[in-house]
Amino acid sequence: MVADDFGSQGELLWEAEHSSMRLTLPIEGVVVVVISGTDVGESGDTPFTALGQVLHRGPVELFIDARDARGVSLDVSRAWAAWLREHRDSLARVVMLARSRFVELTATFVRSFAGMDDQMQVHTDPAAFDTELERALGRAASRLG
Repeated sequence: MVADDFGSQGELLWEAEHSSMRLTLPIEGVVVVVISGTDVGESGDTPFTALGQVLHRGPVELFIDARDARGVSLDVSRAWAAWLREHRDSLARVVMLARSRFVELTATFVRSFAGMDDQMQVHTDPAAFDTELERALGRAASRLG
């Protein structure tokens, strides 16, 4: 699967028994991942493969919207941390929304383990996250002309 396989809507969707994940490319340079439910790894490495394909186009701002996530397994947390560490040079920044205290603590662990303390923000306020996303979309639109 390559970034060009996103179709006319610019998104990919993975649905499983316990969770769903949607990856969208609203504009070149900005990627949004929306996670719902409890991520126990049912999608495997497929989302990471798709994200990796997008990074080949150039650095991106990655937004992870976990407002509807209830939790994440330890294995999935480790996988995210390892993926972020491996790709941090291709990520201009990462902004995550974590509404539950458990997801927030997990995100803080992932940020630290990935060595992204200066590159990754974790928000608990949806309005702050949405504002950051809107600003990133505006910056990307300005770059594209």
